[in-house]
Amino acid sequence: MIKYEKFVLENGLKVIVHQDKSTPLACINILYNVGSRDENSEQTGFAHLFEHLMFGGSVNIPSYDEPLQMVGGENNAFTTNDITNYYLTLPSDNLETGFWLESDRMLSLAFSEKSLEVQRNVVIEEFKQRYLNQPYGDVWLLLRPMAFKVHPYQWDTIGKEISHIENAKMDDVKNFFKKFYCPNNAIMVVAGNVELEEVKKLSEKWFAPIPKGPNNQRNLPQEPEQIEARSLSVDRDVPVDAIYKAYHMCSRYDKEYYSVDLISDILSRGNSSRLYNALIKEKKLFSDLNAYVMGEFDKGLFVISGKLSKGVSMEDADKAIDVELQKIKTEFVTVDELTKVKNKIEASHVFGEVEVLNKATNLAVAELLGNAEIVNQEVGKYLSVTAEQIKEQANIIFRNENCSTLYYNAKK
Repeated sequence: MIKYEKFVLENGLKVIVHQDKSTPLACINILYNVGSRDENSEQTGFAHLFEHLMFGGSVNIPSYDEPLQMVGGENNAFTTNDITNYYLTLPSDNLETGFWLESDRMLSLAFSEKSLEVQRNVVIEEFKQRYLNQPYGDVWLLLRPMAFKVHPYQWDTIGKEISHIENAKMDDVKNFFKKFYCPNNAIMVVAGNVELEEVKKLSEKWFAPIPKGPNNQRNLPQEPEQIEARSLSVDRDVPVDAIYKAYHMCSRYDKEYYSVDLISDILSRGNSSRLYNALIKEKKLFSDLNAYVMGEFDKGLFVISGKLSKGVSMEDADKAIDVELQKIKTEFVTVDELTKVKNKIEASHVFGEVEVLNKATNLAVAELLGNAEIVNQEVGKYLSVTAEQIKEQANIIFRNENCSTLYYNAKK
């Protein structure tokens, strides 16, 4: 059970405070309600570019990292299709340094041509290294546009193509910042060895003066139901063949999400899971095979991906996966199997609540999903999933016409 307090500043910034006296640290997590799904289709990769720009100096602080390191703090950030999340940890005695740094970034970036040029080059280099020049690196650049035809999930966070980042102009960058990086589009969680009254005081001092931004109403195109199987076959310079199957599923907001997430665990969590036992251990068709949900906030993807063992044909591998999916569609999962995956979920939630940073991030995401209290309800939602619900969701999801398959062939 994570205890917390909540308050909202006049400019719309939501603040959540979680006190944990067992640590000497404090953590500030700021979640901005913007991800790659909010980008213009002709200017993709901006949310991720911003993740980098936010470390390139703000209006009154030329270097973000230096003052933080001087007080023994560290920081990082990540971008998804749905959110951009920034976090720092530091000794709780130096909490105000964190408030000073984060509020200055929210107020305004330095917006220098030099910083834009530097970060643009960093992102372009990352695009080349991680997506174009790495084995299997372009999988999502191929799979997403195959699975999504109208929804902006059709591009990855890095963007559709390098030219979108190469051509990013200062005005485009400023407009993106003004629209999304404002207090009313953010959730701040302050966790660790902190006092509610101190956090209120520091929030008023550092964040209250920042003006409110526009009220962003999302109006994203909804992906129509997929009514025919899609596939793409590519040849690449990689060590072994691989297969990727993406099925449309419900959104992170839907109550069915918990059943679907458990299906991914039944199929591939640990060495006693179905796919591991049947297709890696017994039949030796795969050297590696995983099933997972992407957890997207809009209707997203359930993915099965695997690397084939030497000499196994793509057709045999594909059929073998289908056989396992057929079983979960036609037979009820046993009580023991369901209990086992539920226990694992419960255990990982308990372990996840040890780290103050995890708690801060989870509270912020839960608040964005509708209410911070979701963090305390999630385990119960998993535990209440029935075998009937598992079977029902398996039948909704695992249909050939609902699947996009990428056959990734190693060049002979």
